[in-house]
Amino acid sequence: MPQTGATRNRNSKTAVRVILVDDDPNRMSLLDSALSAAGHEVVGRLFDTDDILRAVDRLAPDIVLLDVDSPTRDTLESLGQISRDRPRPIVLFAQKSDSETIRRAMRAGVSAYVVDGMNPNRLQPVIEVAIARFEEFQGMRRELENAKIKLADRRDVEKAKGLLMKRRGVNEDVAYELMRKMAMDRNIRLGEIARSLIAAAELL
Repeated sequence: MPQTGATRNRNSKTAVRVILVDDDPNRMSLLDSALSAAGHEVVGRLFDTDDILRAVDRLAPDIVLLDVDSPTRDTLESLGQISRDRPRPIVLFAQKSDSETIRRAMRAGVSAYVVDGMNPNRLQPVIEVAIARFEEFQGMRRELENAKIKLADRRDVEKAKGLLMKRRGVNEDVAYELMRKMAMDRNIRLGEIARSLIAAAELL
């Protein structure tokens, strides 16, 4: 994925590796030239999304860019798989502008949906916006995952404390300190210690 320290071109823009998808050879050639002129590297060229997952695995692009008249269900499903399993910014240029298609594209992980096709003059700003939106979304996703982990840890710690208090006849503070020491000795999170204690208790 694009990083802050990515290569810069002569216009001080972030240069990215692109997989380009377009079912129109003439349009693809125009887009290819526009990307190269902006300092980007087109590492893959596809006429449909049938092999896009393998292409992403093989070529490891920074961004996926599609130029289509109207994204099909299969196209959006492929983009959804990329977003789930191989997340990276996705730019979709399309002619279709109905709200339902745009919503489905956003749910599939499209970072920028641009109506009325590709304009070479606005290509660079679109790429930069897509990267910024993608990084913001990934940050929100990480925060959500961390919040879920912390919530699960707190729940399991409380349950494990109760088990220790009952089994060893100690109060809450002592049970917590016992767990904290075990976590420090093993260099793992308190929540992991709690889950191991719960699992052990369930076996008895």
